[in-house]
Amino acid sequence: MLKCLNVKMMKRGFTLIEMLVAVTMFGIVVGAISGLFISTIQGQSRILATQKGLDEASYIMEYMSRALRMARKDLNGTCIPAKTNYKAITNGIKFIDYHGVCTEFSLNTVTDQLEKTANGTTLPMTSTDLRINSFNVKLLGENQPPTDNLQPRATIFLEMESKKPAPGAPPKIQIQTSVSQRNLDIQY
Repeated sequence: MLKCLNVKMMKRGFTLIEMLVAVTMFGIVVGAISGLFISTIQGQSRILATQKGLDEASYIMEYMSRALRMARKDLNGTCIPAKTNYKAITNGIKFIDYHGVCTEFSLNTVTDQLEKTANGTTLPMTSTDLRINSFNVKLLGENQPPTDNLQPRATIFLEMESKKPAPGAPPKIQIQTSVSQRNLDIQY
């Protein structure tokens, strides 16, 4: 009789309530795993967008810093006022690079990109994916002694953001650096 009872229970199957509980539990587990997966993908997208902006900002600042550090004094006044190291211009800076070429870094307010102008050729320095909101240059010691007795220094401030920001990505990147001219500012 005990054997007969066991066989009947095994052939009985699952009740509707057992099936509903099982399906509900399965749905909760799959929903939690899917949410975690989607959250991870969105986090990765934010990190990659931020990293791209930081990489480009770092490259731009390093490029401009190297050029300004190696700038030469304009003895004849062919590019900037005679016996000066740098000249602040509207939305940028002008100087003679280490090759002796009159060079300018400036913000194009139409395209919101940084540009480099040298030998009459203007080239963009930033990608079209980024918008430069602000580009400021503050100069100190750009003149020849006895006007000032300070070593030439340029402080560059840059604020940029992605034109297509990822959800949750930082809206703006602000970066600043100061560059001292490599050559001593001595009387020529």
